[in-house]
Formats: sequence, structure tokens, C-alpha cells
Amino acid sequence: MVVGLIRNADLENARLVFDKMPVKNVASWNAMIAGYADIGRIEEARTLFDMMPDPNALTWTSMVSGYCRVGEVAEGYNMFQRIRDRNVISWTSMISGFTWNGFYEEALLLFLEMNRTSGVAPNCETLISLAYACAGLRFSELGRQVHAQMLIQAMQCDDYDGRIAKSLIYMYSSFGTMPSAQYLFDNFSDDSVLQSRNCLINGYVRVGDLEKARILFDAAPSRDKITWTSIISGYFSVGLVLQACHLFHDMPFKDAIAWTTMITGHIQNEHFYEAMHFFLEMRTFGVIPLSTTYTVLFGAVGAMAYLDHGRSLHGMIIKTQPGFDLILENSVVSMYAKCGELRDACKIFLRMTSRDDISWNSMIMGFAHHGLANEALQVFEAMMESRTRPNSLTFLAVLSACSHAGLLDKGLELFTLMTDVHGIQPGLEHCISVVNILGRAGKLEEAEKFIAGLPFHRHPAMLGAILGVSGPDKRSLGIAERSGKLLLELDPMNAAAHVHLCNLYASNHHHLKEYKLRREMLVKGVKKVPGCSWIVLSGKVHMFLCGDSLNPEAEELLISMSNSCCG
Repeated sequence: MVVGLIRNADLENARLVFDKMPVKNVASWNAMIAGYADIGRIEEARTLFDMMPDPNALTWTSMVSGYCRVGEVAEGYNMFQRIRDRNVISWTSMISGFTWNGFYEEALLLFLEMNRTSGVAPNCETLISLAYACAGLRFSELGRQVHAQMLIQAMQCDDYDGRIAKSLIYMYSSFGTMPSAQYLFDNFSDDSVLQSRNCLINGYVRVGDLEKARILFDAAPSRDKITWTSIISGYFSVGLVLQACHLFHDMPFKDAIAWTTMITGHIQNEHFYEAMHFFLEMRTFGVIPLSTTYTVLFGAVGAMAYLDHGRSLHGMIIKTQPGFDLILENSVVSMYAKCGELRDACKIFLRMTSRDDISWNSMIMGFAHHGLANEALQVFEAMMESRTRPNSLTFLAVLSACSHAGLLDKGLELFTLMTDVHGIQPGLEHCISVVNILGRAGKLEEAEKFIAGLPFHRHPAMLGAILGVSGPDKRSLGIAERSGKLLLELDPMNAAAHVHLCNLYASNHHHLKEYKLRREMLVKGVKKVPGCSWIVLSGKVHMFLCGDSLNPEAEELLISMSNSCCG
């Protein structure tokens, strides 16, 4: 009777009957425990589990699945390790638990352990979970092997509910292997299955084939918010902002995800004012912004250093959000740091109850970007003491700080720490920072030797870096000439390289070389882009070019700035 009531989703009456049973058999215990676990009431399931006289493999497996279902994967794995006689259902429950919670590597490693140590063969459910895990890791070769195993077990894996086809369509779409995904959709999937169609649309968007994505979208018997936001994101990804806006206006239901997609798309295309307009319109329609909405807006505000907008958004969150998650806190810290409001960034950073590498990096990069090398290094030391593992961005920030401050020994020490202690492969920007550190210390020959052993020693940015730190003295001229000529072979229209070499020639009285190079610039049509700067006053952005004395707003703005500064 207990089993029947649970099958009819009548768990409360099932519990009443169960409690009145004078003798409870294994089937009734398992039914009650599984009933609670399946609907996420894991504490009640655990209470019964602890009361059960002799739980069997099925009982343990129900608990494993239950814990994984509510996101308590560590406790689920702890229960799994205590199962004495593991069968394919036990193994698959844990593999699935890892997969659905995003622990794809752990899922694959557990499958390998199952193969090596237990002799248990995978079933269809195992293979479905593995397909999703391969998709999450973009392991295309292993994914094809999983597909092959499904074909081998075709007799056992009767895809009566289409779940195998769905998993494979999702997997191949994630890989960008669209012919395979399309073939499965055309031949083994019900055309009305929206999930598979959405996977295909996302896949085509990912590989840049918007035409096929749109054909699938137009042919869809029905559409959900994923269908709409996928195709809208696709148009934004190729810069077709107007088409994305038209689709959004045609969208019959606009939730917070749809609005956030529009805001994100405009920011990706550098339409910052339009993004803010959509945010304000979203609030006008009574749609509550997500944490993600604020996160992308803070990113845009920080990139453009629009401090007033950032403060307004921050105040809005304090009034409307019940709490800050780590991602949102990080975005606020990063925004204030990029805008130069390091005191506010520090206040929020110090109040954070938990910090990850992004939190630390935001503070280090903020100090480094604004020329406060000592403060950046102090935060880096605190990060090391907190046992937070530094990453590539961390070292890029501290190397940049050392470069701007001329800290030669510290910069080289940090580069060695990055490569030899933390095993981080230096990228182009790390190496450019080292070149800048050496060059600004007058060690140009060492800088040239340093880049000679790098895989990207002929990269234009690297050559530009060594040219940029070359001084006007005769000793530097040979190195500057070698780098400059090679750079102009790779990038003949590089205006900065032409101008810098011309200036070096002039400083060393090589006027004939200077004349020839300027003549070459004229023939090729190379034009120096004038420097520019911008300022925000009264909510409006004003831009000025170097030497722009004819700008009619210049005098008025100078007066306004003077009043702002002097009170």
C-alpha cells in the first residue's frame, strides 16, 4: 500500500500508513526513503535512512541520488563510498549526480574507476550521463566513443523516450559538430522536441551559421524563452543589433533572462547607452533584474569608467536585492576599482564574507591600473597568505604594477614565481610586461635576449613593446632598428612604429633615415592617429583630439571643469 500511495504522489498518506505498520519490510523502507529523496526532502529521507535496520544497495543509492539532486554532491559521494556491493545503478547514480551538478571531470573519472575496478558494464543511463559530461568538457573524441558504445548496446538501449537522441544532439551541438547533430535530429528525434531544436539553434549560433539557426527557429512548431534568447544572442554575436531588437519586440513573453540578453548584447556591441535604456525599460515594465543583469552592467560601467552610473546601480541593488552573491560582489568591487574609487572598492572587498581569485584579482588590478604598485603587491601578499591560488590574470596584474613602478628585481622574482613555483605558462602579455620592466630599467639587451627564446618573438605586439622601451641613446638605436624593421615587415601600416623610429632617428641626428621613413609613410598613406581623451560632465561624454583647439565646446568645458574643481 505504501508503494502504491507513493506512486500516486501521495507521500503524506504513505507516511501515515508506514508509521502505523507493525512490521516494516525492506520494500516499504526503500519506498519511503526514495519518495522523500526524489522530491528533494533529503533531511526526512536521511532520518528514515538512519532508522532503517539494514539498508541495502538500493537504499544507499536512493540517498546518493537524493543528495545530488539537492546539490549536496560531497555528501552524496560520501554515501556512495560506503556502499559495499555497488551495482550499475549505484555507479550510474553517482556519475549522473556529478554530471548534473557540473562536475564533469569527476563523472568521467568515476566511470573509468567503474571500468577498471568493478567489472560492471555501463547501461543506457550511464552513457547518457557520459554524453552530457563530454559535452560539458568539449571532449569530442571521447564523446564519439560514447556514441559508438551506445550503438554497440543498441539492443539494450531502446530509445523509447528519445533521451538518448537528445543527449547526443546536445553533445554534438556543444562540440560544434553540426552535421552529426543535424543528422540525429532529422532521423532519430521527434521534430516537436523543443529541447533538441534549441540545442541545434545554439550549436549553429556557436559556429556562426546564423542562416541555419534562423531556419530552425522559423520552422519551430512552438518556441520557449530559450529558443528566442538563443537566436537573439546569435544576431548580437555577429553585430546585427537591429535584427536582434526586432526579434525581441516580437517575443510574446519577456522575462528577466530575455531583458538581460538584450542588455548583454548591446554591451557586447559597445552600445552602452542603449543597454542602460533597456535596463530602465525593464524596470518600467516591472521585471525584477537578475544578479546577472547587474553584473554585466557593472562590467560595462567599469570599462567606460562611468562612476556616476555605477553608484546609481549600486544604490539600486542595496535597496532592491535581498543579498549579494559572490559574483555580484566581485562585479561591484571591480567596477569601483576600474573607476579609480579604490577606497570604496576596498570597503566592499573587506566586508566580503568569502573571496575567490576574481575578488583578489579585481583589487590587485585596480591598484596596478592606477599606478599604486606597492598597494597592489600588498594585496598580492595577502592573497598568498589566504591560500587562494593565483592565476594567470593575478600575475599579469602584479607584473604590470612592477612595470609601471620600475620594480626590476620584484618583477623578475614574480615572473619566476609564476613559471617555476605555480607552473603557469606565460602568455604574450606577461612577456610584454617583462620586456617593459627590463626596458625601463635600461636593460634593453637583456630584453632582446629574453624575447629571442619565446615562441611569439616575432609577434607585432612583442616587437612593438621592445621598440616602445627603446630610448633615444645611440646604444638603443640598433635594437630599436632591428625590432622596428621586423615589425614593419609584419605590419607595414603600423603608424606608431613609423613615428617612433622617426623620432629615434631624429634624436640621433640620422636625418636622412628619418626623411626616407617619413617619405615611405607618405607613399604608403600611413597616418598617425591623433591622441584623444574624453571626460564625463553633467552625464554627457565629451571627446577631444590632440591639438583640437577648434572644438567649440572646449572653452565652455574648461570653465565648467574649473568650477567643478575649484568649487
